[in-house]
Amino acid sequence: MLAVARRPAPHTRAHAFVPLDVAAAGPGRLAALLDAHAVTAVVNATGGWGTTAEKMRSAHVDLPRRLAAGCAATGRRLRVVQMGSIHEYGPVEDGVLIGEDHVPGPLTPYGATKRAGSEHLLAESRAGRIDALVLRAVNVCGPHTTTASFLGVVAQRLRALAPGGTLTLDVAAARRDFVDVRDLAGAAVAALTAPGRSRVVNIGRGEAVPMADLVDVLVKVSGIDPAAVRLRPAKVTSKGGSWTCADIRLAADLLGWRPLIPLDASLRAMWEAAGAAEPPGGTG
Repeated sequence: MLAVARRPAPHTRAHAFVPLDVAAAGPGRLAALLDAHAVTAVVNATGGWGTTAEKMRSAHVDLPRRLAAGCAATGRRLRVVQMGSIHEYGPVEDGVLIGEDHVPGPLTPYGATKRAGSEHLLAESRAGRIDALVLRAVNVCGPHTTTASFLGVVAQRLRALAPGGTLTLDVAAARRDFVDVRDLAGAAVAALTAPGRSRVVNIGRGEAVPMADLVDVLVKVSGIDPAAVRLRPAKVTSKGGSWTCADIRLAADLLGWRPLIPLDASLRAMWEAAGAAEPPGGTG
């Protein structure tokens, strides 16, 4: 396996690595890299939690376009697995099971740019230049996931809590589908050789879990006295509205995939990985 990014992550050092900003690389350079390593399939797991439209467009639109051009320039029809987002569908009514036939209508720059990148790869696939599958993933938790996410921020604040201190967390009355990052990686691996092309496949657990329940689990695995943490009701200000729940039947049928890791185990691994990433002496 070859990892390509602007800089390596500590937990990926066991793999071959090439430093490269794909969003700024031309098709010829990308094609040469892919040919030099005899690459037959690519997983685009890049993404941006940046707050500006420019950063999101670079990560979600420009990079997939350059990646598609580089793959096409090899002259080989490479499989490209795009790690998309459930937020490409936009907000839905509470109780809706989001299937792949749900008409996308993202209202946020995040959802709109993620959808634009995915749609470009699907168009290139239909044109015969690449062989693409888009995995529209729900929110992700587990080890080494971004600290910019809601649960990542909660974990950081819990770790920074001084002994005997108290913490107030603003938590919206939202219900979200979450999947462990290792299950998502398993879906990506399955998609590398799955039949079919130019398809969208939803990846999640198929469960809408109250955000407050997830925070309660994270507090429990942290070992902090629950009485020290107060949850304060807040408005929904996230990228995906108040409800997400993915229909994952196609993932089972097409990829032979299903989620295996329970959320409590995922959040425990997330907590432990965050601790291992701290510098000596912790965060205090």
